[in-house]
Amino acid sequence: MYEEYEKIVINEIDKTLENVNKEDVETLIQWICSAEKVFFVGVGRVLLSLEAIAKRLNHLGIETVVVGEITEPAITDKDILIVGSGSGETGFPLFIASKAKSFGAKVIHIGTNRESSMAKYTDHFVYIPASNKYDSSLNASKQPMTSLFEQSLLILGDIVALMIVNQDKIDISSLWQYHANLE
Repeated sequence: MYEEYEKIVINEIDKTLENVNKEDVETLIQWICSAEKVFFVGVGRVLLSLEAIAKRLNHLGIETVVVGEITEPAITDKDILIVGSGSGETGFPLFIASKAKSFGAKVIHIGTNRESSMAKYTDHFVYIPASNKYDSSLNASKQPMTSLFEQSLLILGDIVALMIVNQDKIDISSLWQYHANLE
């Protein structure tokens, strides 16, 4: 029984990530690598995926911030905000994106809905073809709710990190210097 469901989940993620636009991901990487700081905002399980991505990029020496952390610095026009929101309609990320724009930051939306309310704040959009809470017909998943989007977002983050490692010719063994050591 496990094997059957494992195949369902892995195949859904594979099919979804195969259909992410490669040029959009390359632009995302360019913006991440040229930003002074990379801020992240999302809610719920999407936020958990974004926190993992922020931590992984931090391991690469990129300064990352999750919005709402007690040590969060000011965002500036040298920074980017990455918004994770499948629907692009979630209130808190919309509010934060509008604030980021008011300070001159660039906004990248990673989501499932090109026509969302987030579009008016978005400078770059990375489309993950998975269903969202308003449209479950798109790349319909057998998994509950928006699991496929959240999983694909997390794996996309690890793909981006690996692409940056390759692009910058980073020695992976040297990355332990950025790993938490108060454990």
